Amino acid sequence: MQYLDEFLLIAIAHFFAVASPGPDFAIVLKQSIQQGRKNALWTSAGVGAAILLHIAYCVLGVALILSQSPSLFMALKYLAGAYLAYLGVQALRSAKPSDSKQQTLAPAEPESVYKAFRRGFFTNALNPKATLFFMSLFTLVISPETPVVVQAGYGVYMAMATWLWFSFLSLVLSKASVRAFFLKSGYWFDRGIGVILIALAIRVVV
Repeated sequence: MQYLDEFLLIAIAHFFAVASPGPDFAIVLKQSIQQGRKNALWTSAGVGAAILLHIAYCVLGVALILSQSPSLFMALKYLAGAYLAYLGVQALRSAKPSDSKQQTLAPAEPESVYKAFRRGFFTNALNPKATLFFMSLFTLVISPETPVVVQAGYGVYMAMATWLWFSFLSLVLSKASVRAFFLKSGYWFDRGIGVILIALAIRVVV
């Protein structure tokens, strides 16, 4: 109970961070519309699992090294920007579907659950916004005197909360009526997501 105040502060900060639009939301939206519910849920699981990576390096003290090394952090930003730009270019290059394909909600080339999980994991793991958020939490909010076990518990909570949040979005966005609405625009939806991802890549870098 002595860490309840600290936990509540972390939970509130995490809620606003995870609910704000960003690369994670864009990729879950893309997967929900293009690939369907199962794929989007695995992508959401990847996003949630990546939170554990952030927690691990924060608990181990790597976050302090990153905060003291601007060049290393800039390298991470450029890597993240390149990955988002790559996803955006892939979306922009999507082919125009035939009329018959536009009438079905089934993806032309279903993506494996491994690729879906990996896509979500790397989108979050390489997101400097997430890195900055967790660095701030573990250097400014969480007391150095808080036991490592308690800090790990915070991390497990945030990973689970992230997974549940994006799973909820996946369930909503992958509904037949929602997918049909977006798919009416055919490949223009892909182009729009591509532009968003490239814009996010530029924002991450600059």
